Amino acid sequence: MSIHVREISKSFGAFRALDRVSLEVPEGTLLALLGPSGSGKTTLLRIIAGLEFADEGTIEEDGADITARHARDREVGFVFQHYALFRHMSVFENIAFGLRVRKAPNAEVVAKVEELLRLVRLEGLGGRKPAQLSGGQRQRVALARALAIRPKILLLDEPFGALDAKVRVELRQWLRRLHDEIGMTSVFVTHDQEEAFELADTVVVMNHGKIEQQGSPDDVFDHPATPFVMDFLGNVNVYHGRVENGRAFWHGIPIDYPDYPHAQAREARVYLRPHELELSAPAAVANRLGTSLAASILRVVRSGPITRVTCRPHGSEQELQVDVPTEVAHRLQIILEPGTHVAITPRKARVFVPDPEYVI
Repeated sequence: MSIHVREISKSFGAFRALDRVSLEVPEGTLLALLGPSGSGKTTLLRIIAGLEFADEGTIEEDGADITARHARDREVGFVFQHYALFRHMSVFENIAFGLRVRKAPNAEVVAKVEELLRLVRLEGLGGRKPAQLSGGQRQRVALARALAIRPKILLLDEPFGALDAKVRVELRQWLRRLHDEIGMTSVFVTHDQEEAFELADTVVVMNHGKIEQQGSPDDVFDHPATPFVMDFLGNVNVYHGRVENGRAFWHGIPIDYPDYPHAQAREARVYLRPHELELSAPAAVANRLGTSLAASILRVVRSGPITRVTCRPHGSEQELQVDVPTEVAHRLQIILEPGTHVAITPRKARVFVPDPEYVI
């Protein structure tokens, strides 16, 4: 089943949670609503579910207007962040709850619950209470309960937010495999970009009740449409610069920028991701005259496979972070320690010019 969100607005008192949001979720898509707290992503999910009602706009499922339809009539399964399991019920009865409310025959209930226990890899645990399960197991019970009523759409609100890092990684890999197996149209909310990019077919970045960008994970990461998206998707170095005559300038270093061919200089922001900068020996400044920046190392932090080097460009008070694969760092002809002089070369930069915006 496909979902069409058309011009949805929602306010809570003076707070505008959603501002004319439109969105299409094709059938079989796993879509992530990604954004910071207060961006409107959970409100939008709850409106799709029928747990909240919009002030303006419409929701359609396969072309049918369901805007005024109650949650129980929308054929959606909803998975909450904190499981919302019935503590006094067994795992079996938690999963069976929706079927029993719909007065399904007992034989059908037993067959369906056993099927779901196998699907979520909890065979043999139907008799346990939620308190006897791990966090990851409880979340799989919540997912099985949502699937028990045979929903046409699956909605998940920060489904892994209450879990520790290792379990989150394992569970989202499992959920992606499950989605590929059952092919259900699904929408999930997260503030974790790694989670969104690993799980989703489509990522929708939200901010202040509006959609900043929508696209495949690769498109959103490689071609951020706005400064907010660029800044939100992980650590980034931001510098004030200028554009003119088809070039942007960062610390005096020219960067090809054909989108602005005009002679009149304009202010711009230059965004450089730490892993898209290259460190080399100081001699490289002379060898690459005009393309490398002289700097001094301030700090070096090794974190597993990545070594983060914080530098200060000569003549500047602003710090610059460079991420180097630790294996590569060991091979560099540089001693990575405070005080060492280095050359920094940008392999890729993104430039935003206020109103209108231009992007490399």
